[in-house]
Amino acid sequence: MAPIDEEETLAHQPVLLREAIQALAIRRDGLYVDATFGRGGHAQAILDALSSEGRLLGVDKDPEAIAAGRALAQQDRRFSIVQASIGELARVVAEQGWLKRVNGVLFDLGVSSPQLESAKRGFSFLQDGPLDMRMNPSVGQSAGEWLANATEKEIAAVLKTYGEERFCRRIARAIVQAREINPLTRTRQLAEVVAKANPSWEPGRHPATRSFQAIRIFINNELEELRAALEQAVAVLAVKGRLVVIGFHSLEDRMVKRFFRQKSRGENLPPDLPVMQDHFQASLQVLGKLIWPTPEEVSQNPRARSARLRVAERSAH
Repeated sequence: MAPIDEEETLAHQPVLLREAIQALAIRRDGLYVDATFGRGGHAQAILDALSSEGRLLGVDKDPEAIAAGRALAQQDRRFSIVQASIGELARVVAEQGWLKRVNGVLFDLGVSSPQLESAKRGFSFLQDGPLDMRMNPSVGQSAGEWLANATEKEIAAVLKTYGEERFCRRIARAIVQAREINPLTRTRQLAEVVAKANPSWEPGRHPATRSFQAIRIFINNELEELRAALEQAVAVLAVKGRLVVIGFHSLEDRMVKRFFRQKSRGENLPPDLPVMQDHFQASLQVLGKLIWPTPEEVSQNPRARSARLRVAERSAH
């Protein structure tokens, strides 16, 4: 039997909650965006810090998250929610009339515990459900549909690029061979195929973890949307507004780290270009170092063990 990944077994708990609220440096009358609403754990803490004049906008593309957000909006007039991807952040904020007025944007990336725990969503390798993995099940192709038609080379490339899976070719070959016998339509089918094809099981980690992560990221276009969302977040922030990002794996964290570094240095122009320094001033100031969860939080919520938080502030330029 494959080892159980503790991230898959827990009820929803917002990760790095105290640290995220501190990083946002909330103004009581400010305008804030929770761009990955989920089930509202961070959103409720933001609302608790706002006065009656403050406002919070939630964004999510998961219909179940939207339902939870609408319930919260009925209870609290300071909150509203829009169904959209993080890659549509600027449009959503513009529709609110908040462009360059937002005091803080929060991204809590990845898949949420309620999504993992719902077998019908197809994110989990521990529960048998339809092989879907879409954040919004009404848009795009499911993981099962993609795996039914992708070439071995395409599958291997996704496993390597988005899962950093060392045995990507071996696993991709096994998937193609398995689907020739029976269509891969269930999560447990895929997990068993990957587990058998993976010759090196990491202690305490299910051998299908990287493959499921890779396919999920690919199906939902997560890294491309994050790249667009980071740029848009800078554009919507007011001067001194905070951008706070919680990530869970190295791919997204590297992207955030490089983005923060680039925006804090200004445009990378040739040294002999005849422009004044004022023309390429930095748009962000990185605040502090990478923040990890405390040992106490990890002991209470093992899902937090891979979380890391970065924060930056919008510069006057």
